[in-house]
Amino acid sequence: MNLVENFPALVVIVPLISAVLIPPAGRISKAFAWYIAVTASALSFAISGFLLNSVLKTGRISYWFGNWEPPWGIEYAVDYLNGFVLVVVSFIAFVVSVYAKKSVEDEIPENKITFFYSAYMLLVTGLLGIIITADIFNLYVFIEISSLSGYTLIASGRRKAALVASYNYLILGTVAATFILLGIGHLYMVTGTLNMADLAERLPQLYHSKVVLTAFAFFTVGLSLKLALFPLHIWMPNAYTYAPSAVSAILAATGTKVGAYALLRIMFTVFKLDFDIHVVPFTKIMLVLSSVAIIMGSVLAVAQTNIKRMLAYSSVGQIGYIVLGASLAGETAMAGSLLHILNHALMKGTLFLAVGAMVYRTGIEDISELRGMGRKMPLTMAAFTIGAFSMIGVPLTVGFVSKWYIALGALETGMWYFVPVILISSLLTAVYFWRIIENIYFKSAEHAGQVFEAPAGMLVPTLLMAGLCIFFGTAASLPVSVAQKAAKMLLAGVM
Repeated sequence: MNLVENFPALVVIVPLISAVLIPPAGRISKAFAWYIAVTASALSFAISGFLLNSVLKTGRISYWFGNWEPPWGIEYAVDYLNGFVLVVVSFIAFVVSVYAKKSVEDEIPENKITFFYSAYMLLVTGLLGIIITADIFNLYVFIEISSLSGYTLIASGRRKAALVASYNYLILGTVAATFILLGIGHLYMVTGTLNMADLAERLPQLYHSKVVLTAFAFFTVGLSLKLALFPLHIWMPNAYTYAPSAVSAILAATGTKVGAYALLRIMFTVFKLDFDIHVVPFTKIMLVLSSVAIIMGSVLAVAQTNIKRMLAYSSVGQIGYIVLGASLAGETAMAGSLLHILNHALMKGTLFLAVGAMVYRTGIEDISELRGMGRKMPLTMAAFTIGAFSMIGVPLTVGFVSKWYIALGALETGMWYFVPVILISSLLTAVYFWRIIENIYFKSAEHAGQVFEAPAGMLVPTLLMAGLCIFFGTAASLPVSVAQKAAKMLLAGVM
């Protein structure tokens, strides 16, 4: 085997090895820890891009560990769906790692910085592992790796409130992981296999088994908790608010998107669409929950005065869009749902990076104290405004593209009554973002004093993300084509 043939394993192994190398390297110099994290993230992104390109040219990639043929051995598989998500997550991980240097030095105690980068790379390992594995127990293992490192990262800052937020997340995350593990155990009990493709072949004749129905219920609740789908979102606001800025950015941009991927993978390829519609009313239940999430997330965001908490509640609504598009069970709506995984990662990443830059320079998180910030940090606030317009769904931004496909999909499936839900949420989004835009551009600063732009290491990644919000809003053909192929594959139950 040559190196390229091992890329499916290396995309996970590279960040895992870097997590091991960072602590001893950090003893020599803390700068080495950052360099290793950036290099490993860049390599994972490059490998992910190569894998997606290979899938688009030649089709599904199957990698067998130890050359043991599945279902007996562990398999990593790359197809249109997870190839797309791999690129999104690895790119965000790379951008945030570049951004993190100054932010981490400001918000993390010096003696914890090396271990922060080690935990960060473990988080990346877990997220990429969740995406690429084709073994359902392996999926659980990677969920635990990403969760445990996530709890650590949230608690790594100087705020005491971060410890409580991390603890609450740990409790609910453990409940979610327990439900997922019980679901896996129930499926293994009746099928004797853990390979997802093999499960998909064996389950149809067992669809009405009480054991399978119980497993499905466990998966639904456990993954919805990990996804932070309303009303199971209660761990998210405090976690995003009190975590260090770089952690808020990576979790908001990738953590819940990977949870969404896991939900779609289990519910549409392991169980298939026929089960979701005819055996249990999964799609109907999710249509209701996602609609409530879209509206309530926006309403709760309107009520917030802390900018990071506002962005956290807005994520609750945006997760609703992903679930709504998938639950409509049409190709166009499903493509919109998958597009929103990319688009929300870009726009929420932009917003949290911009807020982190502002916190670095001013320490301000209260919306009322942002007056005149547009004149003090013009580039950072321009990036924030682009992210805000994307969240609202203004044409020529990424948010408009995915909302358009979901709305069009609702019309195509005859469920036109979900279009007003999207419109109402967009109006509410405009309301809570306008408060900030009005403060930063149209009101005078309350406090005198010179405020400079964030360092280039923070500003450039923020502007890059903002630029991509415009680029993929105007040149959306590439992500749309991949999302459409992935949507067809999901709805056909192919893996």
